[in-house]
Amino acid sequence: MHDDKHPLAGKTVKVMTTRHVQIGDGPHEYRLEDWWDHLTGSSWMDTEGNPACLVYAMRAAFAELPVDDEVVYGKVGSFGHLVHVSEIMDGESA
Repeated sequence: MHDDKHPLAGKTVKVMTTRHVQIGDGPHEYRLEDWWDHLTGSSWMDTEGNPACLVYAMRAAFAELPVDDEVVYGKVGSFGHLVHVSEIMDGESA
């Protein structure tokens, strides 16, 4: 669990998503809200029925993303999505 906010919380960054069934492959402008576990108090892997977590679980398998809690929640447009920190494009903000 993350005790502190993500350093980019509240900022718009570019993310390079792969195999995302809703928004497609990136890059995308992503309004990063915070670590998923910091926002919700639990791992995305323990969350039941949340669409963002379900899509991320499928994407993690197909895109071979790390299965850990280095996952942030944010928005592309008006919909929320989970993104692994490895998908944040280094040094780039939108």
